[in-house]
Amino acid sequence: MNIPNILTIIRFLLIPAFVYYFFSPMVNGMQIATVIFVSAGLTDVLDGYIARKYNLITRLGIVMDPLADKLMLLTVLVSITLKNQIPFWIISVVAVKETLMVLGAVTLFNDHDIVIPANKFGKLSTIAFYVAILAVTFRLPYSGLFMNVFVVLTFLALIVYLNNYLSIKKQHRMKLIKK
Repeated sequence: MNIPNILTIIRFLLIPAFVYYFFSPMVNGMQIATVIFVSAGLTDVLDGYIARKYNLITRLGIVMDPLADKLMLLTVLVSITLKNQIPFWIISVVAVKETLMVLGAVTLFNDHDIVIPANKFGKLSTIAFYVAILAVTFRLPYSGLFMNVFVVLTFLALIVYLNNYLSIKKQHRMKLIKK
């Protein structure tokens, strides 16, 4: 178990902590939940940086890191939807996108031992997600616009991912035909 994988496990543990404080009647529960949310984002950046810089990329990390990200993203979206801070359609779109991406990733990993790396729209979507969530949490002006930008970038990331997925599947099909 290396440091990036430990940071990923910590991110999994931050999810129930986020939920607890987000829905807590404590006066500062929302602020604590926000700190937990931001901490999860920082551990994501840190574990990726350490894994790449020190060549500590593992199969466990390749699978668990995006899973931790997706679970935190969906947890936060469900939480703010339940508190009526964003419309239900946003979580519906994101949940469908994330489900398709997980199913595609599992298929490629199981069938071909391939993991499609995050694309630039996926990374921009993640940044937009953090900005949008902080804007919604702190009731900043244009929080709805930030959330819409996040959804558009999420959709673009799915299109790029789907294109890569279909290309890989086609390449493997062509290899089988040539044999």
